[in-house]
Amino acid sequence: MAGETGWRHWRRKVHDILEVGGDAHPAAHAVTAFIVALIVLNAIAFAAETVDPVAAEYGVWFDALNLFSVAVFTVEYLLRLWSCVEIPMLSRMPPWRARLRFATRPMMIIDLLAFAPWYVHWIYPIDLRILRVFRLFRLLKLVRYSPALQTLGRVLADEYRALFGALLIMLVLLLFASTGIYFLEREAQPVAFGSVPAAAWWALSTLTTVGYGDVVPVTPWGKVLGGVVMLLGVGMFALPIAIIATGFSQESNRHQFVVTWSMVARVPLFASMDETEVAEITKLLYTRSYMPGVPMVRAGDAGEGMFLLASGEAVVEFGRGRQATLKEGDFFGEMALLEHRRNQHDVIAKTRCRVYVLDSRSLARLTRRHPEIMTRIRDVAKKRTETDASSPGRKSARKARAGEKA
Repeated sequence: MAGETGWRHWRRKVHDILEVGGDAHPAAHAVTAFIVALIVLNAIAFAAETVDPVAAEYGVWFDALNLFSVAVFTVEYLLRLWSCVEIPMLSRMPPWRARLRFATRPMMIIDLLAFAPWYVHWIYPIDLRILRVFRLFRLLKLVRYSPALQTLGRVLADEYRALFGALLIMLVLLLFASTGIYFLEREAQPVAFGSVPAAAWWALSTLTTVGYGDVVPVTPWGKVLGGVVMLLGVGMFALPIAIIATGFSQESNRHQFVVTWSMVARVPLFASMDETEVAEITKLLYTRSYMPGVPMVRAGDAGEGMFLLASGEAVVEFGRGRQATLKEGDFFGEMALLEHRRNQHDVIAKTRCRVYVLDSRSLARLTRRHPEIMTRIRDVAKKRTETDASSPGRKSARKARAGEKA
């Protein structure tokens, strides 16, 4: 039993370091920095190896770096797989099934592709040039550690309808430009503009404002159409860029630190859900960071969100010197949000805190699908109300009010 407890202790530490981050274990910052540096170094080495003189002189060092990287990424992958059973929803499954389920997650597949081709090469000989291309998958590992890349991914996922609409506009403009230049230039330049598909090359290069110059209109009306297409091309590409830029700005304001599926799965409120549901909740949350002594909620502020402590400790100020401590996994602000009233107490960060926030729309969407969460929220709120009402300060206040009425 002691051996099993020891193994689980180390397994939880490994999980905190690799999946949760620096707030859960101080060594996580060093491990993350080391892995990111190794990924960047591999990218530099990949580019340098394509220069023949450099590859000839430093080929041994490049091979040594590749071997070292494969060993590190292999150990990292196996440790992630070994420790994933510490995630609450996976801990309810048989270990083999939990690890298999975790291994099919997109980031784990990317981690596998970062080193697996090297082992395949020893089993089945592969052209080294193809094997070198597979090493580019190591760059994708940066998504796990980069808030900017994760934010971009969320923007593309959220704005795909608008981006698809912009793509349709581009295709329509391309077709109109190709057809117009075909009718205006086909007699003057039958080779370059002899068909609409042939004219599409000129239309595409003009709309993208590249204008290679290999095919240009020579008739007066063709030049007029060319000028119009150039102007439309500027606006055409401004549309998707504006969509992505606006979405990126909004997502950057919503997220002050990286939130991952594994981190959200540790929140006790979501422990009963499966991985698909947690992945959906991860998209609903936005994040805030608070330094010690900074108010997270002030009494009198409008109840605009429900707060869940991802890490750190906070203090609820009830007045008259009375306090309550909130720790990782606790939540607050839920009743003010549900009852559409103002917050009644100050909540101040005691240590550095990372907080998940659910706004009213996200909470309503969540509780519609999972009414048991609302039941649990109300139970916790009721217990807090009863504790607050039974405190000596509240009792004396009620007696004073009763005396005034008498």
